[in-house]
Amino acid sequence: MRTAASTPAFPELEGRHPCFSITAAGHAASARLHLPVSPRCNIACAFCRRDFNDVEHRPGVASRLIAPDEAETIVARALTLLPNLAVVGIAGPGDPLASDHALDAFRRIHARFPDLVLCLSTNGLRLPDRIDEIVAAGVATLTVTVNAVDPEIQARIAPKIGWQGRGLSGRAAAERLIANQLAGIAAAAARGLTVKINTVLIPEINEAHVGEVARVTAAAGARVINVIPLIPQGDLAHLPAPGIVARARARAAAAEHLRVFSHCARCRADACGIPGVSDVSAELWGDGRVAEPTFSHG
Repeated sequence: MRTAASTPAFPELEGRHPCFSITAAGHAASARLHLPVSPRCNIACAFCRRDFNDVEHRPGVASRLIAPDEAETIVARALTLLPNLAVVGIAGPGDPLASDHALDAFRRIHARFPDLVLCLSTNGLRLPDRIDEIVAAGVATLTVTVNAVDPEIQARIAPKIGWQGRGLSGRAAAERLIANQLAGIAAAAARGLTVKINTVLIPEINEAHVGEVARVTAAAGARVINVIPLIPQGDLAHLPAPGIVARARARAAAAEHLRVFSHCARCRADACGIPGVSDVSAELWGDGRVAEPTFSHG
């Protein structure tokens, strides 16, 4: 492994950003808020199932969409509930770069709350052509979901994408997505953003490929990776969730090239609190949802 797990990967973020804090203590020190402002997605992942409900604790789910002009009010309300709120992120329920909503919300929040860390999570398809907007909006940390750097593998994971007004499928879709992801990671790193990779660990498809994803994305400028076990759903509902041995092997392979983040929680697109520790979403959104503080994703 590149560095001991007890050593912070990013001292300036350790204890401030739960998803970029490598140590367990740092991960549990500050709260984050996810704003569900992104209505659309531009790729079709085989494992994805977006939904609106109050009961599931997983990515791609929110109680409702909010408009960008609601963002400031919601952040202000969250700060009254969580004085240790340090991060505002946008991670769905669609892709934040597939519409203008996320960047509009970030610009508003950055102007009013400049001390908050702004974090964007994207599939990376629009990353190269929107990087200047991302920087201008005040975003400091970036997560890019990269599930394969081999087009044959990627085509099985996201068989279709929407690109420049037309649909691409199969290998053509995979090649375009991978090229844009790597170019976007390099552009983000060059502009000073801290880049994390999310990789969904999928049995029978990419479980032997995670080390290569880490190697290639590290060369592009990423600095940490989060290996997320598959939630069997959508077109991959027939596959099992990867077991503890498969998870350990994949993370060990990734650790040859990147620091590994291992405290991930299965966060909703409207989550609010400390991941895996506290959840004040019901109070924030007024949806009556019962808090469930132990929804581990890995």
